[in-house]
Formats: sequence, structure tokens, C-alpha cells
Amino acid sequence: MTANYEFVDTNLLLYSFDPTVVLKHTVSVAILKSIWERNTGCISIQVLQEFYVNSTRKLSPPMSLSNAKKIVERYSTWQVHVPTAQDIVKAIDLQQRYQVSFWDAMIIQSASSLRCTTLWSEDLNHGQKYLGVEVKNPFLS
Repeated sequence: MTANYEFVDTNLLLYSFDPTVVLKHTVSVAILKSIWERNTGCISIQVLQEFYVNSTRKLSPPMSLSNAKKIVERYSTWQVHVPTAQDIVKAIDLQQRYQVSFWDAMIIQSASSLRCTTLWSEDLNHGQKYLGVEVKNPFLS
């Protein structure tokens, strides 16, 4: 049986550590818990970097550097995509093809490279498929 791998974008990870946005926090925590239980989590170097920077600067109050580092270490146990130069070229093509930001195209490329079926993100069009990866925005009601 093939696993249905799930790629988590930075926003979902950040919301799971931000109780000030109650609904998004609750939904994010539930999704991440489920992904951990099923062992289907995927992430990229880009997401880990964005999480570290944003959690230590934009959360209120900002997360401590040591706590942010521990979380990065914890999520590094998932399948992690480390982009190559070829991934960047493919992301540029995706950016042009789908009219998305370069950074969103990199997320799509990473999810595709890890053979994910789902991409959890609020930054892309809910329900749209990119290279066989379906975007799910968990915050739409």
C-alpha cells in the first residue's frame, strides 16, 4: 500500500504554535497531530527555514531561538526535500505556468519531488492540483 504523503507549508506549522489565532491554531494542531500519527509528513528545507525565521520574529511573543531550533529538529525527522539547482529551474517553469510566486512554486516542486498527494497551505488555490499534488486549505469553511 502506498502512503498518501502530506506536505505542510510554513503557515500551517506557524499557526500550530500561535494560540492567538484560535481557529487556525486548533485546526493546525489537529492536522499536524494526524499527520504525525499516520507518519505521512513531508516538509522542505525552505519551510524549516521560514518557520525558524518567522517563529522567532513574527509570533507574539516571539519564540525563543532554542525552542524554534528544537521544533526544526523535530520536524527534520519527516521526509525533507532538499532542493537542487534543477528543482529551482522546475520551480521557475511552475511559476510561469501557474502564475504563482516563485516561493510558492518551490513549495509545489518540493511536494511533487516527495510524491505527496496533499499540500496543506492557505497560500495557493484550494482544490487545485499542481503536478498531481492537491492543495488543501484547512481554514476554508
